[in-house]
Order: sequence, then C-alpha cells, then structure tokens
Amino acid sequence: MKEQDRIYSSRSQRTGKFLKTGVKLGANYLKHYGKKMVTGEDNRDSLQERNAEDVYEALSSLKGSALKVAQMLSMDQGILPQAYTQKFAQAQYSAPPLSYPLVVKTFQQYFKESPTELFDSFSKQSVAAASIGQVHQASLNGKKLAVKVQYPGVATSIQSDLKMVKPVVSTMFNISQAEINHYLEEVEVRLLEETDYELELQRGQSISEACKDIKGLRFPKYYEEFSSERILTMDWLEGLHLDKFIATNPDQESRNQLGQILWDFYDFQIHKLRELHADPHPGNFLFNQNGELGIIDFGCIKTLPDSFYQNYFQIMKPAISENEEEFLDLLYKLQFLLPSDSEKEVNHFKVIYADLLKLLGRPFFEEQFDFSNKAYFEEVYALSEIFQNDKLVRNAKAGRGPKDAIYLNRTYFGLYNILHLLGAKIHTHSAVNDLFLV
Repeated sequence: MKEQDRIYSSRSQRTGKFLKTGVKLGANYLKHYGKKMVTGEDNRDSLQERNAEDVYEALSSLKGSALKVAQMLSMDQGILPQAYTQKFAQAQYSAPPLSYPLVVKTFQQYFKESPTELFDSFSKQSVAAASIGQVHQASLNGKKLAVKVQYPGVATSIQSDLKMVKPVVSTMFNISQAEINHYLEEVEVRLLEETDYELELQRGQSISEACKDIKGLRFPKYYEEFSSERILTMDWLEGLHLDKFIATNPDQESRNQLGQILWDFYDFQIHKLRELHADPHPGNFLFNQNGELGIIDFGCIKTLPDSFYQNYFQIMKPAISENEEEFLDLLYKLQFLLPSDSEKEVNHFKVIYADLLKLLGRPFFEEQFDFSNKAYFEEVYALSEIFQNDKLVRNAKAGRGPKDAIYLNRTYFGLYNILHLLGAKIHTHSAVNDLFLV
C-alpha cells in the first residue's frame, strides 16, 4: 500500500480536502443520473461503491477522527449501505501508512533520537496502520516489540474534524442532526482520550492486571521509558487478526473456545470492573492457534456510572415491557423518552424500544447462544433499517438515550459481530447477569 509523505494538519487543508471530495460525489451523482436518462439503467449499488471509494480515500488521507468515525460506523451494521460498510472496514486493519521520515520526526520530537538510535532494530515500513496511529515492529536486547506511533495533528484536529464530518454523515446516512450531535458529543470525549498514549499505557496496565485470571487471555507488557504522549511501546504479541484466523479454517471447538474467552473478558469488565475496552473491532484482537486471545489496544475505555448501569440492565430484563409502569419509568430515566414527548410519541417509541431491547438482549437469556445464526443478525439489520427510516426518529429535535449507552451499545454490537464472523457458540448466561436478568 502506498505510503503518505504528508499529513493535512491545518483546518483549512483538511476542510479543502473534504470539499474536493464533495465535488467528486456530486460528479458521481451527475454521471449516475445522466446514464439513467440515456439508458434507463438505475444501478444504485455502483453509485454507492464509487461514493464509498471517494469518501474513504479522503478520510484515509486525513486520518484521525474523521477516519475513526468511518471505522466506527462500519461496525454498526445496518446503519450504512453495504458498500460503505465494506470499504470503511479497511480502517480497522489497513489504512494508508505514514512514510518513515514523518515517523522519525515524531521520535525526534519526543525522544530527541531516531527509532534506530533507541532500538536495536525498527521496521521502516509499518506492519499495521489504522485511523489514529500505525504500528512498527522493533527489537531491543532480544525482545520483540510493537511500537505505536500517532499521526501528527490528530489530537488537535478532533473538534474541527467532527464539525466537518457531521453534516455529511447526517445527510448521506439519513441521521437527524439532533441524533448525530448527541452521538458526536460523546465520541469527541472518547477520541481525545484515545489520542493520549500515556493514558492508554496506564489503562492497559490496570485492566490487564484486573483481568489476569481470565484463562486464555494474553496482554502485552508496556514500556514507559519508550513511550510518550504520542508513542507507545509494548511487547509484540503473536497471533492472527480475525480475517486471517478464519482463513485457516479453524474447527468449531477452537471457534467456540476463543469466542468464549472474548465473551468472558467483556462480561467481567462490564459487570465487575464497570469499565470496558470499548473499541471491539477485529483489528484490536489477535487469535492464536493454541486457543489464546491477545488484547492489543486500550485507547478507548468507557467507565459505566452506577445509576446508568443499574437502569440499563434492569430495562434488559425479559418481558420488562409487559410491566408498562416500570418500563415507562426506565425509558424516562434512560432518556429514551423525554418529558417533552407527546402521547403519540410516547406510544410510538415505547413499541420501538421494546422490540429493540428484546432483540438485542436475546443472547443474555439463553444458556448457550449460537452467534453463527444468520437469521438473528438479519432480524437485527431489519430492525435497524426500520429504526433509521422512522419519520419520528429522523425528525427528532433532541437526541434520545443516555450518552453512557452509546459506547456500551457499540461494544455489544462489535462483540456480537466478531462472534458472528467467528461462528462461535457461547455460554452467555453468567452469575452476575442473574442479578438483573431474571
């Protein structure tokens, strides 16, 4: 993949790049409708593919929060057209990398030395590149290391990037301004934290220690002396990303074993720690042929406040909607219903949320859940499409739901999706869940 030898760091440069992409999209639409008038053909899939390619190219060159939002949306199956989902998913593994001279410049800024002066060896080409940073392989005193280097200007451009992306996301993907504002306010806080590699080092050490007794999990050791605000050095973990692991055609026992480890990791974090690794895209996990799972990124961590946690899992109880008084009370507490809602809106939204919660909570209520079941995910996608096209949702004047739920819901969607791709059957019912899901 071609390396980038420059970063668009100023607001005007980044806005200009995005505006040029808007012109490309306009040209794509003109070509599409021109061809339709001449030939009568209306190939929407081809149009979506061209648009997805152009948007991804722009976001890839900008990197940072603009590309991160694309990565996040690619995980929320059912929100984007399939062409966008497939294209944006590349940000999880293989965004265009930064050239080596720019990497050296970052090292000089924080350590006054080049990578080859600090380490015995350092790969000039990145081994992985994503939305916020890229990873290089290094060695020191016989130990293999992974060194994550953040792209220049990412942290300082978050706020302006999100303002730039917001109207495009709202228009192209049929999401109301109120909903996208509600979503991006929480995203901005998490992204600012994610660009602080010193904070990630602390969180990685803390959660690794707390989860060390979960059998089958592997965490890297972090090296503070070779880390800074924008550079993070850790042990190199062996393993395969999900797509490459699946390509080895693992047997069902291996799929179930690794899936169970992943489920237990999240179950422990959510119900015991009340904080969680909230970026569950496949690029953050390494699947090992010997049945171990490596966790390699702790940049995005979400803490769950007690009151939110209690209400969230109470409303996930089976048949909760049959007790209308309790159900409505929880909907108001969690801001799925608002004091300003009319009777029509209350009656409408309580039905939508009852269906949504029942569907998304289904895996909790079975002793074993088969995540390879395509029919279940087709139900999820179908309900998501209904929700996104709902007129009352699209015309919303205020965002619904607690901000604390945004990353927890995203975590569950990401977890479900990984387990689905893995084709794993999981024992999902835990003693902790019994406190709420009875």
